[in-house]
Amino acid sequence: MAKRKLNGVLLLDKPFGVTSTAALNKCRWLFQAEKGGHTGVLDPYATGLLPLCFGEATKFAQRMLDADKAYRAHVRFGETSTTLDAEGEITTTGVAPTSIEDVKAAIERFIGPILQTPPMYSALKVAGKPMYEYARAGIELERKSRPITIYSIELISYQAPDLVIDVRCSKGTYIRVLAQDLGEALGCGAYLTGLRRTLTGGFKLEDAISLDDFIALEMDEREKLLLPEESLLSNLPMINLSAEQAALICNGMPVRGLKTELSGEVKLYAGGEKQDNARFIGLGEVGADGVLRSKRLLATGEAQA
Repeated sequence: MAKRKLNGVLLLDKPFGVTSTAALNKCRWLFQAEKGGHTGVLDPYATGLLPLCFGEATKFAQRMLDADKAYRAHVRFGETSTTLDAEGEITTTGVAPTSIEDVKAAIERFIGPILQTPPMYSALKVAGKPMYEYARAGIELERKSRPITIYSIELISYQAPDLVIDVRCSKGTYIRVLAQDLGEALGCGAYLTGLRRTLTGGFKLEDAISLDDFIALEMDEREKLLLPEESLLSNLPMINLSAEQAALICNGMPVRGLKTELSGEVKLYAGGEKQDNARFIGLGEVGADGVLRSKRLLATGEAQA
């Protein structure tokens, strides 16, 4: 069957036990899409929001790797795991705290900019191999701590030994490591028993569809779920270009003399003064000199400008 040139973003609620790549390949096959990519790995052990990009949307998928995230995490105190989650070998290491105030005090210690050491069981690569391959072979590698930011931790419930929290954090945060660190702070050990991603960038889990429900749809219903490419850039301001300016940008030329106070990355639209008819053509950047230059353009932008 011929592959289809399909463009857009699908918000998938990834099921437990499925890799991000397997979820992408399944949806790409169901769409018969020519090109697809995901927006950053969500562990097989985790469930929840996984934006999938198709066609021209893949040009902007990298931005989701850098986006802030939010998760609902389930943590168990008094035990540790070799993998820091329920997939590993579990060992009893202490007694879970009985005071919720002690738990709250420990949580407060991890809010804000902190250093975090990536776990051995992670997809970070060393010499071309993911670290989890070394871990499975019994090899422990030295890892450098990295700066991350945990914006907030909301305590949802605590019934010893089980804690449920909502975490908002920067890219590069490992919730498994946060669970381990909370256990160490309380002197009893802990590991992650469940993880569900609820937010990435401007996308929310409540807007996602489960894989089973997606499979059950007809093709036209699946296509209606696709968000436009510019949804990946929702946090950026926009500049609406005239036909002449759009032609310059689409031919790799800078645009000077813009009447704008914007700087940095911007969404680019072509449509001149007719705002309602403006077409998204790609990502640009306004430099310190006030000159607009293109960064990533849709393949259709040049043809339609």
